[in-house]
Amino acid sequence: MTANERSTRALKEVLLKPGNDACADCGAPDPDWGSCTLGVFVCLACSGVHRNIPDVSKVKSMTLSRWTDAEVQFMAEKGNKLMKSKYEAAVPVYYYKPTHRDCQVLREQWIKAKYEREEFTEPGKGFTYEEGIRDGMLMKRGRDNGQFLNRRFILSERDGTLKYFTKYDAKEPKALIKVDTINATFQPEKMQHPNGLQITYLKDNSTRNIFVYHESGKEIVDWFNSIRAVQLHYMKVAFPGATDRELVPKLTRNFLKEGYMEKTGPRQTEGFKKRWFTLDHRRLMYFKDPLDAFAKGEVFLGNRTHGYNVSPGLPPGTHCNGAWQNGITIETPDRSFLFTCESESDQHDWIKHFNFVMNAQILEPHWNLIQVTF
Repeated sequence: MTANERSTRALKEVLLKPGNDACADCGAPDPDWGSCTLGVFVCLACSGVHRNIPDVSKVKSMTLSRWTDAEVQFMAEKGNKLMKSKYEAAVPVYYYKPTHRDCQVLREQWIKAKYEREEFTEPGKGFTYEEGIRDGMLMKRGRDNGQFLNRRFILSERDGTLKYFTKYDAKEPKALIKVDTINATFQPEKMQHPNGLQITYLKDNSTRNIFVYHESGKEIVDWFNSIRAVQLHYMKVAFPGATDRELVPKLTRNFLKEGYMEKTGPRQTEGFKKRWFTLDHRRLMYFKDPLDAFAKGEVFLGNRTHGYNVSPGLPPGTHCNGAWQNGITIETPDRSFLFTCESESDQHDWIKHFNFVMNAQILEPHWNLIQVTF
């Protein structure tokens, strides 16, 4: 047996230890790379981020690289479980820990915060996300013309608000947003920018979208986690008896599903038109364009026991003029909604998500989820 074969076999045994069966940074199963300077096992995607911090981390393939006996011994002594206890010792409860399903900028900044900046190694350390106020410039997409322009944003913990101004020295904000109505989610593909962030909030009982980015990945992720920190502070004041475990899931969330479907109008005699749909918790919204500021319509999806249902296909006699033939019918206590999908797999995926929502219990009031005619 060659030295390299011996090393490969020894590494496979180390991988069997608890915690080493998933990427140390994003949780992806079966990591096939390792950092021989940090002592952690990571997936291919996260290994690329490690490669960009060479002063801190040196990564090697578990199967293609040569490992010395000393490096193998180091990996055996360290490992994901022990190194997490060091580098994630003091992660704030509101800080968003990305998974393998999250975008590159979130995973990149999480890895850099952990190993390069060592933000979470010391309990009691102050965080930039908790300074009470955040004041800075972000590129914001214009509601009407679609141009991105530099705008000043101020996030205030004391006021529980996020404000933005069209001019840096403007006295009055263009918008004042209460943090308890905010959601923020990264949208690099939809916005065609790696650091694109979509902020949604309720305005006059309608969902309003703001699209922003910053050229610095650290800056935009810091804004994101600062919003989460202020939200948690607000909720702790509003719900003094609630635990962190109960409150953290109520912070920012990713949409359950987005994509194109065709829809018809309330009389179901109009032609089917292609629209962009977003399923956000129990709100199904549709937009003419994915980057529209306001939804054209939105519907609340309640529990199945309250008269909500989804089924494949369209009612008999429906005139389907569109190019897409894979129908979906959603029934609510008030009316039915008809959609078509481009492919059968897309149809099945939408139905799966609709069923998930309709089967889930309603555990909180939906006073802020309104029903608007499609």
